[in-house]
Amino acid sequence: MNILILIAADLAAITLLTFALYLRRHRRRDLAVSYLGMNVGVLAVATALSGSTAAVGLGLGLFGVLSIIRLRSTELAQHEVAYYFSALALGLIAGVGSDPLWLPLLLMGLILSVMFVGDHSRVLPGYRHQIVVLDQAIGDEALLRERLALVLGARIHSATVSELDLVNDKTIVEVRYEAARQPGQTRFAEHSPFEAPQPLHLTDPATARAS
Repeated sequence: MNILILIAADLAAITLLTFALYLRRHRRRDLAVSYLGMNVGVLAVATALSGSTAAVGLGLGLFGVLSIIRLRSTELAQHEVAYYFSALALGLIAGVGSDPLWLPLLLMGLILSVMFVGDHSRVLPGYRHQIVVLDQAIGDEALLRERLALVLGARIHSATVSELDLVNDKTIVEVRYEAARQPGQTRFAEHSPFEAPQPLHLTDPATARAS
């Protein structure tokens, strides 16, 4: 009876994880199918092996093998990796099971709660990560940060130069920054040597002659 409860709980959990959290927030259908298929597959295998004396070892081995295969097949963003391992963990917890019954149910609820909070749009909403290509070779770190603050309109937390091309006058830098929180707040560098272009004011010729 417990295994039926755990299977039902896993199906409900993976449905919430896939459709209520991931697909609603990130809209990538192929990974939603992957999460569903992987979870149910792990659940089925773990349930079939649950009567074996080596169930835990086989379950962890299955977890590792599937992780290697999936992560080597395509490049995933870090939040997608988190959803992927959550789907695997849900299937493995429900398939292996444990006594008392409330423990696996509590662990499954914990995974869903962490993913709900951790991937929420209100958690660190301004933090960004981006590869920026500048049309100028800037070797000075202070000047580089000021230029990036001006270009991105953000507070720069770290700037790692991956390529400094002095021949073609180009800088490729990996930037971690905090975006402006208010629409009017666009600059964090107060005294930057990189001035923004000034607006062009057109004057009526007749007015100019009169003056």
